[in-house]
Amino acid sequence: MKDLMQDAEMLTKEDVTALILAAKKRRGLKWEEIAAAIELSPVFTHSAAMGMNSMPADKAAALVAFLDLPPEAAEVLQDYPTKIWEQAVPTDPCIYRLYEIVGVYGPTMKAIIQEEFGDGIMSAIDFDMIISRVPHPKGDRVKVEMTGKFLKYNDW
Repeated sequence: MKDLMQDAEMLTKEDVTALILAAKKRRGLKWEEIAAAIELSPVFTHSAAMGMNSMPADKAAALVAFLDLPPEAAEVLQDYPTKIWEQAVPTDPCIYRLYEIVGVYGPTMKAIIQEEFGDGIMSAIDFDMIISRVPHPKGDRVKVEMTGKFLKYNDW
């Protein structure tokens, strides 16, 4: 019975996310600073901290140490994610605009990818993304660079 009680008290991905966000806020850190401390990209660090990717053991341990989190949080950060979105179309304006970009330009992106590479998709597993600021006279721009391995559809 004691083992069941211990299992019931284990941290969840949601618990660890809350602990990370609290530590980040308490210490006044940016994702770039956290990522640099554990030698990962800010995009992957945030995604794993939000429970959408699993972190390698050494990086999970480094994050836990850097943010002074409970040791068991490292194991949770290594767990495989279940990627579930709560909404069909998000209401957050920044996220909604990204959906709008895919809605407007998705077919164009697909057509150009397939003209260049053939019939297939861009991987979101073997994937990198960099988000940066680009100065511009009309107002700074958000630059999103994505690279994903091309996966050809099987020929049946």
